[in-house]
Amino acid sequence: MGCGQKDDKASLASGQILSFSHQPHQHPSTPASKEVWKKGGRMFSILLAVHLALLACTLVSSGAFEKIAVHDYDVFFLLTVMMLIVIIWIIFYLASTSRCPDAIPCRDSHAGPIWLRGGLILFAIFSLVMDVFKIGYYSSFYSCLSAIKIIYPIVQAIFIVVQTYFLWISAKDCVHVHLNITRCGLMLTLTTNLAVWMSAVTDESVHKAHSKLKKNMTEEIFRWLLRVGMRSSSAEGCNCNSQICQIFKNGYFWLYPFNIEYSLFASAMVYVMWKNVGRFIDHHSHHIHGLKFRLFRRTFFVGIVLGLILLVSGLGVLVLYEVQVNSSTESNKKSQALTMYYIFNIVCLGLMSLVCIGGSVIYRFDKRDMDRHKNPTRTLDVALLMGAALGQYAISYYSIVAIVASTPRDTISALNLTYALLMIAQHTFQNIFIIEGLHRQPPKEDHKHNSHQKNLYGLTFVNINAVSLRVPHSSSTLAPSAPSGTEAICPSDLMRSLTTGKKMNWRRKFLREISMFLLLSNIILWIMPAFGARPQFDNDTELNFYGDSMWPAIVDICLPFGIFYRMHAVASLLEVYIMS
Repeated sequence: MGCGQKDDKASLASGQILSFSHQPHQHPSTPASKEVWKKGGRMFSILLAVHLALLACTLVSSGAFEKIAVHDYDVFFLLTVMMLIVIIWIIFYLASTSRCPDAIPCRDSHAGPIWLRGGLILFAIFSLVMDVFKIGYYSSFYSCLSAIKIIYPIVQAIFIVVQTYFLWISAKDCVHVHLNITRCGLMLTLTTNLAVWMSAVTDESVHKAHSKLKKNMTEEIFRWLLRVGMRSSSAEGCNCNSQICQIFKNGYFWLYPFNIEYSLFASAMVYVMWKNVGRFIDHHSHHIHGLKFRLFRRTFFVGIVLGLILLVSGLGVLVLYEVQVNSSTESNKKSQALTMYYIFNIVCLGLMSLVCIGGSVIYRFDKRDMDRHKNPTRTLDVALLMGAALGQYAISYYSIVAIVASTPRDTISALNLTYALLMIAQHTFQNIFIIEGLHRQPPKEDHKHNSHQKNLYGLTFVNINAVSLRVPHSSSTLAPSAPSGTEAICPSDLMRSLTTGKKMNWRRKFLREISMFLLLSNIILWIMPAFGARPQFDNDTELNFYGDSMWPAIVDICLPFGIFYRMHAVASLLEVYIMS
């Protein structure tokens, strides 16, 4: 396994050097042809990913509808094959790059930050627990199931371990060997993660639909619907009567949100790696800032306290909502739960919108320069924020149309309308705040300002007049008695530096408070829909207006994007917090 093909730019540069030294009459079209082939390699990998994604999407969606001769074990077989191919390619990539010393000449400092990789590991751990529950559940009645149902979670667990290790050590790589193979391998990895995500979202939606239907009818009628053609998992026909089997079944469905987020996080990191294939980093413009994550420094704890209050309150609302809506058939308790849910979300979204507006106003007075350097990670963050927000926008606008056009208008309809409008406003203002924060340069003068402060405030008693006695009033050099390398300090400059530093510290403290409050608020707004609090299915206004078929389909398509938006906003806000 050799070093293989070098980077396009490197080979182009070496070819030009050779042409000037040994081959002065070389054909002038060679550089253009190599650049065209570089774009052709990227296009080929994109086409490969598109075809595989369409194939996986076709199988997954066909397995979710009724009266289609595509079963879930057909989908599992395709996903198992794709994951095995990706595992083989990752092993090939790690072996080839480790044997070639020039395989990775530079690394992208912005790609794969530690908080993103830490989140990936957290989701990977819960995904592995989910696979263990799946194996235990399907092993309870393996005699009436296809073998692929047990093989699939085993292969998925191996895939998660291998991919997590690969992304942990290689997320920053700018690889310069086997370029076309690497591009295709990364696109295959990205497509596999998206296919697993589609399968998990579909399986979770079908399970929730069956749970809601099963709650409203007897066991005999439900099994009769399964026999006459209603789409379900192939495990529904097997008996799961033991208590341990029920624990495994309920456990792995509760862990689906973590596996969904893991697949999306991995897809985003793999895409950045694909963009960095063959890339050279300009070290003069690509600074590596020594930013440290200080959670309990330079803060007033206001954002953290308010965020924790909302987080704890949201967990209480979630528990009450699950008990009163999903475990009770009384309409009175359902209305109380919906009212409580909407009031909490209206308060939370209103506070988040006001805070985002305040943060954007503070950015207007921020003197830091805008970071205009090429950064694939930041470009992807912005694209994901804007794209994922479209899912919640769509649900909100559908709800607004249904509420306004419906004739019976009660308290719940008014709360639902307010909730939909605030959801649109909050997504818009939060995107503006996050995008502005991601495009700001990190503070550069901290080390200089801190060193001046240490020199001044390290004394026991200090005042400006005492300092001015020792420092010349002009900008000339120091007296000969001053030690060499010491910088002359003017009292007026010193006062201006201290005043400016205090103003900058106030702004940064407020930005940190805002970022931490929004981070914790987005966590609870991710937890609530991800773990069952979905009023879109429990509010009769939209169901009656759009019908029992159209409205659930809209929510099933758009809601996963809204859930992903919250978790991606958490990662982006953490970066904004550290950069402030």
